[in-house]
Amino acid sequence: MNAPAYVGEAGEVARDRDVVLGIWRGNLGQDARMQAKYDWFYARCPFGAPLLRLLRHGEDGSAVGAAAPGPRRLLRDGRPIQAGVLVDLAVLPEHRSLGPALMLQGELARAGGERFDLLYGFPNPKAAAVFKRVGYDRLGDIVRRARVLRHAGYIARRMPRPLAALAGFVVDRVRALADAVRAPRESLVASWADRADARFDALWSASPKGDGLVGVRDAAFARWRFDDSPLARTRYLLLAGTDGALRAWFACQVEDGVVHVRDFWSDDAATGIGHARIAALLRAARRAGHVAVSAEYAGPDARLSGWTAAGFIERGRRPVFGRWSDGSAAAAVAIHLTSADEDE
Repeated sequence: MNAPAYVGEAGEVARDRDVVLGIWRGNLGQDARMQAKYDWFYARCPFGAPLLRLLRHGEDGSAVGAAAPGPRRLLRDGRPIQAGVLVDLAVLPEHRSLGPALMLQGELARAGGERFDLLYGFPNPKAAAVFKRVGYDRLGDIVRRARVLRHAGYIARRMPRPLAALAGFVVDRVRALADAVRAPRESLVASWADRADARFDALWSASPKGDGLVGVRDAAFARWRFDDSPLARTRYLLLAGTDGALRAWFACQVEDGVVHVRDFWSDDAATGIGHARIAALLRAARRAGHVAVSAEYAGPDARLSGWTAAGFIERGRRPVFGRWSDGSAAAAVAIHLTSADEDE
């Protein structure tokens, strides 16, 4: 009897580091970056080790693929659940066909269903068919929206740069004035911080969580997900009331002058963060000299009014898939997910 072409097996984070890095090499990113990611995301996750799965070639037993769900603390309708975010599926080029990838996904679904209440992932559109074949439902889409603050660079694509600089200055001033007129009034004190604030816990504890699915947004999560990450520098915009209590925060990463909001929470996030808080974010970014603000969010349209009122426009979207261990339909659950609910 011939041995199966591929065999899945459980991996161990500490034991299989070099094996996994070998599979990643040349497949997922720069070697130094991926080594740093492994040591942070896999070896130092405070919520438990990822459920590492390996795929071995049946003929010689060599490891040819790897993937994992990383543990995340989520709430479903206010009740804590254990979730796993699917990350880092990689198969060596000589074995990169639909069969091995499907087998590895099937291994993750089977093993993950025994440990987690929910498995979810953010595949690129080309991989969506594989997720459906393994039994995942579409939770929704994570949508990237952006708001331009400084227009000269964009106008320069259509007119000489000196004229673009003048036109951009005028447009910037007009838009800033319009923002100030339209934004609702709220007494907020804005400040920047390089690390998660201890007040995150009080805000999370006191704020409504709403129905559906939302990740725990306390200080422990932010410190691990952002402060301890070696992959990018994060700064937080903190919005406090005049009493000093935190009303909202935004985890921001800057690239090429653009502020990317990777995560946020507020005392009104469960129903949709308000226009006044988004306006405060835009003012802070404008004062810091940034050219635009971008944010990714997956959630009901009803929770987007603050972003749309502040002038954010859709720039792209990706599917979000999920699979419940109890077999319930993932698409029936409302979601609140951001870039922070991914792995990096």
